[in-house]
Amino acid sequence: MEKWQKEFWEMMETVADEVERFVLGMTEMVDSFFELTEELSEQVQDAIASEVDQYLQDLTEPILEVYWELEDIIIDDVILDSGFPYPVEPSSERNAACIGCRHYHGQVYGGELLVCGMHPYGWNDENCPDWEQDEL
Repeated sequence: MEKWQKEFWEMMETVADEVERFVLGMTEMVDSFFELTEELSEQVQDAIASEVDQYLQDLTEPILEVYWELEDIIIDDVILDSGFPYPVEPSSERNAACIGCRHYHGQVYGGELLVCGMHPYGWNDENCPDWEQDEL
């Protein structure tokens, strides 16, 4: 082989080695860059998630407090309808015939008290014909 051909192949090998080192260096830099951006994105995501969580908590907390306070308001012995059923116990003033009856339901739905299946609005006097002892 002639001298110039030998020098040419040595130069090509040198160029190939340098290109390989350059590509490996770039690969390492890109990998480092992706690791860094992944860490940064996780930190940003955690920060945003905690901020959004705190914002939603700050937003809903006053609304829930008002809701729970409204549930406790009593006007003229009638609880404001909260939209959810709630129990009402029979008393000597209201539904006296139902005290101790096993059929008494006593739940308020949409502002209306359902006393029992036989007498949805209750019985007028103290002696209901369908009264049965509540079994405990």
